[in-house]
Amino acid sequence: MAGRTSLRRYSRHLLIPEVGLAGQERLSRGRVLVVGAGGLGSPVLAYLAAAGVGRILVIDDDTVDVTNLQRQILYDTADVGELKAQRAAERLRALNPQIAVDALPTRFNPSNARELVRLVDVVVDGSDTFATRYLVNDACTLEGKPDVYGSIFRFDGQVSVFGVQGGPCYRCLYPEAPPEHLVPSCSEGGVLGVLAGMVGSFQANEAIKLLLGIGSPLIGRLLLIDALDARVREYALARDPACPLCGDAPSIRDVGTEPERAAPPSTVSELDFDELDRALAAGAILLDVREPHERALGEVPGAIAIPATALEARLHELDTAKPYVVACRVGAKSRWAAQRLKEAGFGKVYHLRDGLLALAARDDAFDLF
Repeated sequence: MAGRTSLRRYSRHLLIPEVGLAGQERLSRGRVLVVGAGGLGSPVLAYLAAAGVGRILVIDDDTVDVTNLQRQILYDTADVGELKAQRAAERLRALNPQIAVDALPTRFNPSNARELVRLVDVVVDGSDTFATRYLVNDACTLEGKPDVYGSIFRFDGQVSVFGVQGGPCYRCLYPEAPPEHLVPSCSEGGVLGVLAGMVGSFQANEAIKLLLGIGSPLIGRLLLIDALDARVREYALARDPACPLCGDAPSIRDVGTEPERAAPPSTVSELDFDELDRALAAGAILLDVREPHERALGEVPGAIAIPATALEARLHELDTAKPYVVACRVGAKSRWAAQRLKEAGFGKVYHLRDGLLALAARDDAFDLF
């Protein structure tokens, strides 16, 4: 970085003692890979470019759809049908012609993952599927590069940093992905547009801190963002010694696709909110299968709490003769968990449609979120 124009462009950074001229030059030498140029990728890319990160690689094989415009702020109506990676790169170059932007209009997959991660200092994961999140995490962990993770759904977001030596990886948080057909996407369940900007901004901040080597990155910490109630909370994460990727005896030595699982036929009855009240009054037990970091936002009085990821190991704690209503946050994992109980011989099992989040919105007695 040289010249009076550069100094003026980044003058507000230069005034910060933790950044200064040395830090800005470090940013100009920084290389970041952003996986996904959608809701999260848009604010991440804009802020990294504006900050003067010297080289940005953006990978996304999707095209702009009119439904994206509610939250994907890099695009406008004229971009509909265009490749996101290419349009994003054009916008970033216009925003800051002093940086280099590489558009990769292809899918981030096992054949290119490690090679791309190897090229950069930091990876920002703006993907929206479990398979890609595991792939980003695995490639970063194996290559020793930080993975700045973010996810959004409806009003809720998560941010953390995985893949750093001594810290946890994504598999420590979610040892096994739920079947994709049980996980509602933003296109199925919706997302508040501004939430993408909130979470993406946090991700950009983490990436810049990592490049500068300042502050306390979200390593071993999961940030939970609740846009509906304006709450930000933190959940501590530890590296799992039994993790197959970053644990003491790792079994994962290379990246690969997650196995595809066919949707099993469901034999579980669903309950709505009114039916839940009647079932509980008749003696049914509410089984909360949210993960520990989700329950950190609030417990359900009288419910039995067993995370979906631990259900197999803890089935013995439940009574096959008793009726259960299985619930999770949005009604996805609980559907799978209820079906698993049926397969294990539980006679009366029900699934709470739409989950505890929708129930909390209707019933002030449930202070969950």
